[in-house]
Amino acid sequence: MAQIAKQHKFKLKREDTVEIIAGKDKGKRGRVLKILRDKERVLVEGANIVKKTQKKRNNNDRGGIIELEAPLHVSNIMVVCKKCGPTRLGYKIDGEKKTRVCKKCGDAL
Repeated sequence: MAQIAKQHKFKLKREDTVEIIAGKDKGKRGRVLKILRDKERVLVEGANIVKKTQKKRNNNDRGGIIELEAPLHVSNIMVVCKKCGPTRLGYKIDGEKKTRVCKKCGDAL
């Protein structure tokens, strides 16, 4: 029987500014480029840079060692509020409108 991959729900969105709170890049900030829900990982701009060998694909293309961002586990990052820095996210419901808010100061994110 085939196993179905579970889709996890995150409060993060693309283009959110996040800070890394654990690992080799602890303290770095960057934008969320991609969210990999099935693997519980997030791709952050300029963080967790790894080197990868790449084959030459055509005559114009140069092969060799390239540097690119590797995904981080979602538990190792926090969303950054403009006022108070790294924080957790909450929700505020006004009628039928649901907005993400900072847990520290209550401002909308």
